[in-house]
Order: sequence, then C-alpha cells, then structure tokens
Amino acid sequence: MIIGYLREANINIDYRKQLAQLQQKNCTEIVVETGHSNQQDEQLDRLVHRLKEGDKLVVVKLAVLADSIRSLAELLEKIHQKGAFIQSIDEKIDTSETTKYDLLDVVSGLANFHRDKISEKTRKGLHEAKSRGANTGRPRKPNANVKRALSLYSSKKYSLQEIKEQTGISKSTLYRYLERSES
Repeated sequence: MIIGYLREANINIDYRKQLAQLQQKNCTEIVVETGHSNQQDEQLDRLVHRLKEGDKLVVVKLAVLADSIRSLAELLEKIHQKGAFIQSIDEKIDTSETTKYDLLDVVSGLANFHRDKISEKTRKGLHEAKSRGANTGRPRKPNANVKRALSLYSSKKYSLQEIKEQTGISKSTLYRYLERSES
C-alpha cells in the first residue's frame, strides 16, 4: 500500500502543491495532518504503527515528517523495523528501490531537511510577529542621526571614525545615504 502524508499547516510547502505531488505518485491513501505539533506526533505515530511490511510512506519533503534530524532518524528506524519504505519526492529518496545510497545523496538530503526546518521556523516566527503588529527586519537608524552624520561628513572636518562615534552611523550606512542623496 502506498500512503501519502502531508501537513496542511507547513509554511514552506503549499498544501495544494503537496496534494498534487502525492496524487501523482498513485497513493492509495493520503493522510492530511491538520493539527498542532503534539497532535501531529500522535497521528503520525498511529500511521507508522499501522504500516505493514512492503508499505511505502510518501512525502514531498523529509521536513514534513519531523522537526529535527534526531526525530527523523528515529522515525525512519521505526519504518525500517516494520519492513516498510519511505519515499521523499523532493530529495529523490526511495528506500524501496535500493538498499544502498550514495553518501552525497544522504548528506544532501539531511542538509536540505535542516535548511527547510530552519526556514519554516523563521517564516513562522516572522508571520507571528507581523500578526502581533511587530516590525520585522533590521531597525532603521533615527533620521536625526543620519542627517547629522551627513552634515558632519559634508563639513569635511571629521573623520569617518569620529562621525561614527558621534552619531552611531557606520561608514557603510553613511555611504549608502550619500549615494541616495546624489541620485
């Protein structure tokens, strides 16, 4: 049996895109995860528990299955002990096709998994911060300091280091504002 698994709330992967990719793999069943992380662990555990020898669990990315490399490794071990297989579409991993993988493929897959988890957590944090009305990104320098730094620079009486000490405006920031004023 080929079972697709997707998380509806995955910020990095569009739900419809995941579903379409799983449908292309001819999954006989698609399990859609809609709950929070605690509920996800329970539902995914139930899914893995009912796997039988020869079954295949298909995901779009390994990042859909776990939040850390350690929990991914534990999950993969459980699936292997059941005699079942896993397929990750994006990482091009299918344990039913071969018993030996090129080390580069494995390391690359784990690196992509790690990057995806970091990206997912970052995007989630930014989304939550924006929904609370927080400003995201690098803080702006106060306009008064920038104007003062530009004035000190144009007077040609102060070194860049002195301007930085007096205003807190770095050399690169000062030059960026100078370029804007010349345009």
